[in-house]
Amino acid sequence: KSTEASPSVVFENIQGCSPKCLCMLLENISGLVVDEDFTVEVIPEINVAVATFTKSIDGEEFVKKCSQNKRVKEFKVTARLLELTQSIKAENIPASISTDYITVYFESARNGGGPVSDVQLFPEENSAIITFCDRKGNT
Repeated sequence: KSTEASPSVVFENIQGCSPKCLCMLLENISGLVVDEDFTVEVIPEINVAVATFTKSIDGEEFVKKCSQNKRVKEFKVTARLLELTQSIKAENIPASISTDYITVYFESARNGGGPVSDVQLFPEENSAIITFCDRKGNT
């Protein structure tokens, strides 16, 4: 069992539940308020949403509550903790940005970063994959 808990929960198979409905459902289950205590990012292309909690919660307990919730079962939505990773994808990066600039930006403590081990730039997608030396930098 990991000592590092993820502050994010992945909801899969969300096609039957609108983003607004999902947010209300998560508020009902958690007792927290969307945009104050957590945010929800919907990725419609793969029928997934990610709830990131800014307020400290027991992620495993929340996932358990979700899987037992009557409405969640009716929508056939599944919930799991988002696994921690050492790499992130940054999107909408201007074509003129260098890998050195990206490295310095993501190493900045003010930006929630940490030591970067690698940056792969994809100019045709205006994106980059940033790999950190450890998982603490990817917040």
